[in-house]
Amino acid sequence: MTAYWLRHVPPSTDVGATAGARSSATAADAIVIGRSQGTVVVTLHGTFDLGQSAGLRRVLDDLIEGQGNLAILVDLRDLGRIDCSGLAVLRNASGQIAARAGSSGWAGRSASSSIRSPSPVWPRSSTVRSRTNAIRGRRIGPAAALGCRRRRTPTRRAPPRSGQDAPRGRTRGMADPQERLQTYRAKRDFSVTAEPAGDADAAPAAARRFVVQRHRASRLHYDFRLEVDGVLASWAVPKGPTLDPKARQLAVHVEDHPIEYFDFEGVIPKGSYGGGDVIVWDWGTWQPSRPADADAVAAIDRGELHFDLLGEKLAGRFVLVRRDRDKGAKEQWLLLHKNDDHARPGWDPEEHPRSVKSGRTNDEVLAAPDVEWHSDRPAAEAAIRLGSGPPPTWDPPTDEELAALDGLGKAGTWTLQGRDLKLTNLDKVLFPGREGEAQITKRELIRYHARVAPFMLPYLYDRPINLNRFPDGADKPGFWHKEVPGHAPTWLTRWHRDDVDPGETAWYFVVDSVPALAWMANYGGLELHAWTSRLPEVHQPTWALIDIDPGPNVTFDDVIVLARLYRTALDHLGAAGMPKVTGKRGVQIWVPIADGYSFADARKWVEKVSRAVGATVPELVSWEWETNRRHGLARLDYTQNAINKTLVAPFSARPAAGAPVSVPIRWEELDDPDLRPDRWTIRTVLDRLATEGDPLWPHIGRQQKLPPL
Repeated sequence: MTAYWLRHVPPSTDVGATAGARSSATAADAIVIGRSQGTVVVTLHGTFDLGQSAGLRRVLDDLIEGQGNLAILVDLRDLGRIDCSGLAVLRNASGQIAARAGSSGWAGRSASSSIRSPSPVWPRSSTVRSRTNAIRGRRIGPAAALGCRRRRTPTRRAPPRSGQDAPRGRTRGMADPQERLQTYRAKRDFSVTAEPAGDADAAPAAARRFVVQRHRASRLHYDFRLEVDGVLASWAVPKGPTLDPKARQLAVHVEDHPIEYFDFEGVIPKGSYGGGDVIVWDWGTWQPSRPADADAVAAIDRGELHFDLLGEKLAGRFVLVRRDRDKGAKEQWLLLHKNDDHARPGWDPEEHPRSVKSGRTNDEVLAAPDVEWHSDRPAAEAAIRLGSGPPPTWDPPTDEELAALDGLGKAGTWTLQGRDLKLTNLDKVLFPGREGEAQITKRELIRYHARVAPFMLPYLYDRPINLNRFPDGADKPGFWHKEVPGHAPTWLTRWHRDDVDPGETAWYFVVDSVPALAWMANYGGLELHAWTSRLPEVHQPTWALIDIDPGPNVTFDDVIVLARLYRTALDHLGAAGMPKVTGKRGVQIWVPIADGYSFADARKWVEKVSRAVGATVPELVSWEWETNRRHGLARLDYTQNAINKTLVAPFSARPAAGAPVSVPIRWEELDDPDLRPDRWTIRTVLDRLATEGDPLWPHIGRQQKLPPL
């Protein structure tokens, strides 16, 4: 069995190449890779950028030839200081853990490491599983997934709920999860705090997760929480958890918290219980380390729990032991770290102050909290993004998940990222093929939605969605569909519009996960249109939209002329924006705007700019509302800047032969003679994304003041 090791060596260290080593270097890195008695050794010297290091990719290509899949893990904690702070070859061909990130640099771990898992246990946004062609640069998923090209700190997804079910046993003092939350609820006024109240219908998660939240209340402490039987068993650790095996950290056993609290990061109002700022300091998964600890509820009740952690900062064997149950109102426990391979003498949690969720410190969260929790909403709708923080990231489906989709018959249940999707009519043709190309089936559209999700979801996840459905195929009439049907899966996020008039849509889709986007394809949602505003401030747009809508007498060359004029106008005004081909005949321009503008503000601003552009080439433009009165000319449509009026989302397919896609482009691509509005399809756009990325992504949430006109 081949094992893969990794170690990180400071640039100043002189390390010779091992026997049989190959070496590769760029201007900023030196990498030595070698084999020794069946073990592959990867040594990194200094800073490197995987995306730019063609030499490293070639070496890894040679290295894994015939070895099967590798998983690449990129540590993002030092993003902004260096291009990539670590690379680990995490699993060998047999799927065993062979290397992982240590808390201070990178440390080799043998395949017989005491912490082992049959399934991935790192936060999904930090891992990329790929075959050899991914090392060559043909990655599936956003460029940010490797953490090497964007210097903007991403918001990370929480550890997945996968693995074995937690034991359900309960003993004295540990009753039903809702009863266990009574103390927690009694201490809080949820009309003023953004903390979750706890969902009465929340089911226990399938995985055992842990989270540590750095909490500055009346005093600084770390909230150490283990997911146990449907709630978060919690301890307040004044000095924080540590990897130092000699430390004996006081841990005060506090009330259980609801499972929704797992990734809470924000501000609790002063005067409320626990008032202060909170960050997600660490998270990951845990597992009991002894048979006696398999029933964690019973072990906690006995006063001693031994367990292994696998987080972004914490790892190895830990012990929680009760000191005295009878003294005082709160139990005094000790939190210890065993002297194992993960131990680090003198390790201080205060030297690692940043959130693993957002990369921010407590001070930065206090100054601009990103998330607000509405305790009067269902848990699935309670977390509302605030401000202009970066959107979350999502993983693409694994090769195994895609193979399972391909292996289904005409219908069946597909398990995607822990969700079961009941798929129907998979071989039904939805798009006719272009000349010389095969037709496109529903299966292929579902596959595309799953694969493009990391790029498309940032434009969808926090907004109501309007579907343009074509259940009988793109060559048949379609229709608009907004209301969530009664047969939709319960896990599908939805939003209720409170100010709806009788007879209008009340419950809207919110497409916020890879399974949700795949479900939309199965539902016949060929086109997805997201609202310009995000939840909960639906009367406040985040984009000012410019829609160049060509008439039958206007060529695409004419459309390009108009788009270039908008480019000149925005450049003159100093306003940032980005063009997008529609996938049909036109071009749109999306201009990000700051919080506080109304739809009327955005519409008025876009109209003034458009009138100036139209006056420059009046022979191309008509301002008539009715199509039959435009004489075939283009309309510069500013009226789309209104609530519940939408434009097609980036990377959505369009109902036409070959399944063309609406794609953001760079301004200079307007000068490309080969540019066409339907140039990319669901079969080709992923190749573009792998090499070019998404130029519109950096503008998501950008707080731009519209220049006065």
